[in-house]
Amino acid sequence: MITPGSVSAPQPADTPPIGDGQIDALVARLDLPARIRLLSGAGTFRTQREPALGLREMGVSDGPAGVRGEKWDERDTALLLPSATALAATWDEDLVTALGGLLAAEARRKGIHILLAPTLNLHRTPAAGRHFECYAEDPLLTGRTAAAYIRGVQAGGVAATAKHYVANDSETDRLTLDARVDERTLYEVYLAPFEAAVRAGVWVVMSAYNRVNGVTMSESPLLDEPLKGSWGFDGVVVSDWGAVRSTEGAAGASQDLAMPGPHPLWGEPLVAAVREGRVPVAAIDDKVLRLLRLAARVGALDGFPPPPPAPAPADPRGLLRRAVAAGCVLLRNEGGLLPLSPAPGASPGAAPYSAPGGTAGGLPGADTGGAVPAVEPPRAVRRLAVIGPNAAAARVQGGGSAGVFPAAVVSPLDGIREALSGTGTEVVYAEGVTLDTRPTPLHPGNSRNPRTGEPGVLVRYLAADGTEVCAEHRLSGRILEPGDAPELARTAAAVEVSALVAVTVPGEWRFAVVGLGAVTLHADGEPLIDTHVAAESDDPTYVHVAPSFRTAVRKVAPGEPLHLVATRELAPEQGLAVALAADPPRADEDQALAEAVACARGADAAVVVVGTTDEIESEGFDRPSLALPGRQDELVAAVAAANPRTVVIVNSGGPVELPWRESAPAVLLCWFPGQEAGHGLADVLFGRAEPGGRLPTTWAAAAEGAPLPATAPSAGVLDYAEGPYLGHRAWRRAGAAPAYWFGHGLGYTTWEYESLTVRAASQGALALVSVRNTGARPGREVVQVYLTTGPDDHDDGTLRLAGYAAVHAAPGESVVAEVPIEPRTLERWSPGDAGWVPRPHPYTFHAGPSAAHHPLTAPLTP
Repeated sequence: MITPGSVSAPQPADTPPIGDGQIDALVARLDLPARIRLLSGAGTFRTQREPALGLREMGVSDGPAGVRGEKWDERDTALLLPSATALAATWDEDLVTALGGLLAAEARRKGIHILLAPTLNLHRTPAAGRHFECYAEDPLLTGRTAAAYIRGVQAGGVAATAKHYVANDSETDRLTLDARVDERTLYEVYLAPFEAAVRAGVWVVMSAYNRVNGVTMSESPLLDEPLKGSWGFDGVVVSDWGAVRSTEGAAGASQDLAMPGPHPLWGEPLVAAVREGRVPVAAIDDKVLRLLRLAARVGALDGFPPPPPAPAPADPRGLLRRAVAAGCVLLRNEGGLLPLSPAPGASPGAAPYSAPGGTAGGLPGADTGGAVPAVEPPRAVRRLAVIGPNAAAARVQGGGSAGVFPAAVVSPLDGIREALSGTGTEVVYAEGVTLDTRPTPLHPGNSRNPRTGEPGVLVRYLAADGTEVCAEHRLSGRILEPGDAPELARTAAAVEVSALVAVTVPGEWRFAVVGLGAVTLHADGEPLIDTHVAAESDDPTYVHVAPSFRTAVRKVAPGEPLHLVATRELAPEQGLAVALAADPPRADEDQALAEAVACARGADAAVVVVGTTDEIESEGFDRPSLALPGRQDELVAAVAAANPRTVVIVNSGGPVELPWRESAPAVLLCWFPGQEAGHGLADVLFGRAEPGGRLPTTWAAAAEGAPLPATAPSAGVLDYAEGPYLGHRAWRRAGAAPAYWFGHGLGYTTWEYESLTVRAASQGALALVSVRNTGARPGREVVQVYLTTGPDDHDDGTLRLAGYAAVHAAPGESVVAEVPIEPRTLERWSPGDAGWVPRPHPYTFHAGPSAAHHPLTAPLTP
């Protein structure tokens, strides 16, 4: 059902008519070296062209929250979506498909044919550092969300890429670890989202860095079966960047494209291997055919119909704003604190919230939302305190290779101020605590190019003798690669970043240079740093995105701008990244915290925004702790004690510990919400939109003692010994209670579950769930249906997600959610020749608002 204010999702375009006979003829026109040349990239983010066939280069870009394009250049901006965890939290496939259409339009605008997204690895453990880029702990929710994303992207003639195939679920030693997964768990859990992506028609699959059961994925038989075999995948298998490590092993497998390129092992060595019979010619021909088929689909091959125009939304920022609210998960709303009512009265449409009562059948940690017997009328907020390090500068995206450069970001503080403008409500702000983060790169607000005087920095690429090879003006002190003259710059021996920096605060400033090899830093000619920085890892994210840094402290006073000059040498295998950074003296932490508490105490309500940093949650490493960094927990506890009307917004990509959750009356998750963060959050805070999200993963009260699998391999092996028990299934099996169960999330109305009927269908089953809106506001409910079956020797048959559907209803209205149950849900994998077979009976279905609370139960009826 499409409700008022929702988006109309673009539909997938018909695959262009492509005859393999026609493409076979094209393949036959190429000699062996020409065929093999096509099988590795023309560069970092480009495939090879072949004018003789009318084949053009295909542009490739990282995703999934935006289309950066081929360049790491802050001047080439992109629309920034909420993180993958936020998209999965919407449980809204129409919205995700519409966002996919937005990405397709962005890709076409930037000349991109292949988007390296979505990421389909699972939330095996919340400690995984790249959690934010993956959807959920559950394979069904992940698969359905991914399919919606793929439909949206490919409807615009841009290839989506299902990655990272497979069991690439943690970052520690991710390039080499061996994930040991039993066959049944592999098929039922970790391969399942990729199968859903193939069913959705995905055009590209990316093989992962890691090994699975002893074989590196670029050489794995899993690329052949089930991917290209029983699933019938007819697209291209591209490697993760640098994941092809052999000639015969990878080329003899179903690996099609080695990136980046030209790949040294897939050039002359592969030509020789084919000519000597060590790699079949038929294997090469199949790879080339798939590559040409992909080119035809995305409009890069002459003689085939071009893709249709991308279905770009009329109001992209409005769509992103709605996505923020749709993904926000309201964990707690004691006493109906939210939505807040600005002065002089309640905002239009706002109504008090009454938390649902009842229990969850005696299950530990049942999500009842903190039920209260009555809710007082909303009290007008005439003075609102906004507090926290992430309030004025929210973290809107995760760290790592998928980062993009948004043209503008709306902070929570700015969004709140804009929403309350003209209402009579005063907004006051206090930072409260300072987080220990990486140095802050220079930006146009505090630096000028010393050559031109423009806001920003001067970047010069230097020859070995120090002469200038080329120069460019950049807007940020963080330079990941050259922009204006990339080929010329790559011949340089060093890169220099310089700027005139405005000093506004007296005291000891921290200046830093980021980069590997020999680095120097001078301030007004005074040497501050002169050292050699050795690489600590060969992980691509570390080398190319966030290498080590060195810091110096210098006392300065306001006056003339400070002339900073940083250099780093450029050497093979050490990347190009460099950054020049400056941070003013830090305020006394105790004093800042006391000021925040005083600010909260003098307000009618307080909003505290806390979250993670790039140092603890990013691609390239896993999290050693789920605790919020710095003194943020102390800040929340102190503010909640000072003001009983405190709302806490948690700005993280994945679960964090919330030790103060029982003392804060309202807790709202916003994940990494993208560029419209502040607008979407203000809509939720003041009742202009309902928080639409439900948890895509279970949140632990504390990591210690929780049933959370390890991320670090032992002797190179990461044993998936937990089998199929991920997330809420692991908690249930352990008889333990998390802080918040999978599927949990509150809205601004209440629901009664009235009846459940499940009947067999031609494909699987259909659950009919009647629910009634018992509150005072219209609302949306995500009706979740879970399945229990008979036990077997691999699985105890306990609760698993079987299906879900969202319904909308006016106050007092009763509606029926039609929840389809896919046939695969009723099946299990039987190793050997049997394949998929029925799960043991009986089949019992349970309906409710989360994995812990399901008041309705019914058997499957014929």
